[in-house]
Amino acid sequence: MAFGRLERTPGPQPMSEINVTPLVDVMLVLVVIFILSAPLLASSIRLQLPRAEGAQPGAPVAAVVLVLDASGQAFLDEAPMDAAALAQRLRQIAAHNPDTEVQLRADEAVPYGRVVQIMGAAQAAGLQRIGFVAQPPYQK
Repeated sequence: MAFGRLERTPGPQPMSEINVTPLVDVMLVLVVIFILSAPLLASSIRLQLPRAEGAQPGAPVAAVVLVLDASGQAFLDEAPMDAAALAQRLRQIAAHNPDTEVQLRADEAVPYGRVVQIMGAAQAAGLQRIGFVAQPPYQK
């Protein structure tokens, strides 16, 4: 019996190259995603406005108070008015100052149709600024 060297077959050599094909595929997918999402990100404008302690509110605008009680009766500056007198008075106010604001205070029991009629009368007279006045919610 002869003892000799045991010969080993050479095993696989370590790979010294990186397979970049999967990396390129992933990068191309990411590029496509960024191309598609870029216009969506550009449309939203986010601002962080500066703060100033010395900022003063603008001059208060002229305003008239128009009240509708639960029965639908209109009061302009606490004076009861019918529809014709109200329309005439609103036209006079609009002729004097068209930027006058109408502060509408309507009882919650007043039908919506009546509120719309009053708003229409104010707009027909030339008063475009209408504000709705409400009470703050109850604090618990």
